[in-house]
Amino acid sequence: MPESLGSGGDNLPAIVPWFRENKRDLPWRREGFTPWGTLVSEFMLQQTPVVRVIPRLAEWLERWPTPASLAASPASDAVRAWDRLGYPRRALNLHACAVAITERHGGVVPSDVSELLALPGIGDYTARAIAAFAYGRRVPVVDTNVRRVLARAVEGLAEPWAPNAKRDLPLMEGQLPPDLDDARDTNAGAMELGALVCVARTPRCDVCPLADRCAWLLAGRPEHAGPKARTQKKYEGSDRQVRGLILRELRASDVPLTAAEVESVWGEPAQRDRALASLLRDGLVTGSADEGYSLPE
Repeated sequence: MPESLGSGGDNLPAIVPWFRENKRDLPWRREGFTPWGTLVSEFMLQQTPVVRVIPRLAEWLERWPTPASLAASPASDAVRAWDRLGYPRRALNLHACAVAITERHGGVVPSDVSELLALPGIGDYTARAIAAFAYGRRVPVVDTNVRRVLARAVEGLAEPWAPNAKRDLPLMEGQLPPDLDDARDTNAGAMELGALVCVARTPRCDVCPLADRCAWLLAGRPEHAGPKARTQKKYEGSDRQVRGLILRELRASDVPLTAAEVESVWGEPAQRDRALASLLRDGLVTGSADEGYSLPE
C-alpha cells in the first residue's frame, strides 16, 4: 500500500497547519466558547446544516446561557425554541441533559467521556466531541466526514464503510499526535477536510493537503466496489412532514389543541393518526382527544 496517514501522526505536518490556516470561523471554535455552548451546538448540528445552526445557537445561548437556566424552564419552551432544527426529540433530550447536568454535576458540563455518556441524549460521538473540543481531551472523534477521509487516505477506498466503533476509533486514534492542541486540531482538521475538500461526490484532490500520501489517490482513485449508500426518503408527504405540521400548530398555541384542530392539519386520517401516535409515544406531545393536545411541560 502507498504511504498513507496510518503511521501515528505522520500526517500532522499536513493536516494541522492546513486546518489552522483554512478553518471556517465558527462560533464553537472561538476563544472562550463554553463547554455548554459546545454541547448545545453538537445537539443542533445533528443532521442540520451549519448555516442554519449558527443563528439559532446564538439565540439559544442568549436565552439559556447555562444548563441551569435551561433546566429551570419547562420542556415545552425548549421544543418551541427548537422549531425546525431537525428532529424535535433532540430538544427534549437537550432539556433532560440540562436537568441532569444541573442535578448531578452542579451545573458544569463534565469532561470525561464516560460521564458524558451517562447524560440523556448523548451518544458516543457527541461525548467524544465535547471532551475533545470543549476540554482538549486526546480522544478520537469520528463522524461521516472523518470516516471518508480515513477510508480514502488510509485505506485507499473510494467510499467509507458503515459506522463501526471497533474499526473507526482505533484507526483515528492512531492519527492523533501526543500534543493535546495538535490532537484536537487533527480531529477538527479531518472533519473540516471531509466537509470542504474530501467531499463525497467531487473530491478536490488538487487542493488536498494529503494528496502526496493519500492511498486512494496514489492508487489511481479506484471506483467504489461495495454497496451503494441508501438514499434518504422523501420528506414531502411523509410521516415526518405530518409530525412537523402538528408540532408547528402546537408551538403556535398557548392552549391545548382540540382533536378537531389536529384533524384539520392533515387530510389523510390514517397517516395523521399514525404521526400523532408517534409524537405521543416520543413524549413530544401530551394529552388525548378528550382533553386536547399540548407540548410537554
